[in-house]
Amino acid sequence: MTSVKVFPSNLHGKVKAPPSKSYTHRAVVLSSLASGKSRINKPLFARDTIATIKACQALGSSIDKKEDRLYIEGNPDLKTPDDVINVENSGTTMRLITAMASLAPEGYSIITGDDSIRSRPMQPLLSALSSLGVECYSSRQNGLPPIIVKGGGIKGGEAEIRGDISSQFISALLISTPKAKNKTSIKVHGKTVSRPYIDATLIMMKIFGGNAIHKDYKEYIIPPKQDYHRSDFDVPGDFSSASLLMASALLAGEKVTIENLNFSLPQADMRILDLLEKMEADFIVDKSKGEITLSGGKVLKGGEFDLSDSPDLLPVLSVIALKARPRTIIKGVEHARFKETDRISILARELRGIGAKVQELQDGIIIEYCEKLKSCSLNAHGDHRLFMAFCAAAMASPEPCIIEGLESVDVSYPNFIKDIKSIGAIIEGV
Repeated sequence: MTSVKVFPSNLHGKVKAPPSKSYTHRAVVLSSLASGKSRINKPLFARDTIATIKACQALGSSIDKKEDRLYIEGNPDLKTPDDVINVENSGTTMRLITAMASLAPEGYSIITGDDSIRSRPMQPLLSALSSLGVECYSSRQNGLPPIIVKGGGIKGGEAEIRGDISSQFISALLISTPKAKNKTSIKVHGKTVSRPYIDATLIMMKIFGGNAIHKDYKEYIIPPKQDYHRSDFDVPGDFSSASLLMASALLAGEKVTIENLNFSLPQADMRILDLLEKMEADFIVDKSKGEITLSGGKVLKGGEFDLSDSPDLLPVLSVIALKARPRTIIKGVEHARFKETDRISILARELRGIGAKVQELQDGIIIEYCEKLKSCSLNAHGDHRLFMAFCAAAMASPEPCIIEGLESVDVSYPNFIKDIKSIGAIIEGV
């Protein structure tokens, strides 16, 4: 595991948000299911999205990279993969490709990933696909990857699924069931978390010619035998990664402008703007330019926040909360325990090391205002969002901190260190 040494920093200047990981995943999968050649402009090239590209190639799509574009010749009929599909660390890839693989005409697809992926739940999706006529199962019979999917298509019919573990299950079904032989009904039990990600899926399906009807996120009706068509799609800037830049700016910044943001397409982590307003942060949004300018150094206002629809903001808000009076209560994110790591538990443990008073909840965390951070070593446990959040916190400490887990950033934001250093961060490899 690679570490960095983060020194007290004073950030200022302009930086571009990287392309959206979520939209890149969806654009690649939908292009691969479409007829004709699609062009995806400015996609994110990171470990997670490259895993999706390789998985779609294994299932028969032709994908060419030219500068900052992808040209994807879809294969609506798909093919049986020649080898095991390795999704690396990408949960989104695992879920989307599991459903997609059922559309191969014959044979079996075997889908696996790294240690983290092999501990992430898949049974709700497997059960739903089984209800729709797909033969699929966990190779270890425990609901966890590796996953084996038999080709032959989706029959359709009625399926039920829980909504409180991951919206990726629903997105996977939505993208693939338009290819079913019969109409599909998906009924969702319990609260649906991360709804904006489902909104993004529905919009992307529409862009590629697909149709699905949702009834208050409790039921989805998908007509059968649909054909996706080619599309030219511009991937928007990623609010998930941008929010980590925002946290850095607020904790250790003078004046920082984040560019390349699109406010018209739904993104769960656009919620960061609402949170910052409630915390009385100093920032200005310019939607016409697609940018936000933040001024740091201010003590913020704490409060109670429900992040059930934007769980990836948990690490971001947790480090911002270090400088919010009197305390910040984050709830509604029990599903964050099923991400790359148990983010709630790790945040609670590691932030205590930097001097914070923290209480762990089953579905969240309580963080008291921290007058003075202290030098320490923080371990991100291979989780990209935790690593970047810990870097933001460390820059606000009066003494250098060691952050373990540098190698994880290529999952979603390979240029994070380069970008944050371009606006004044002082970071050295260890």
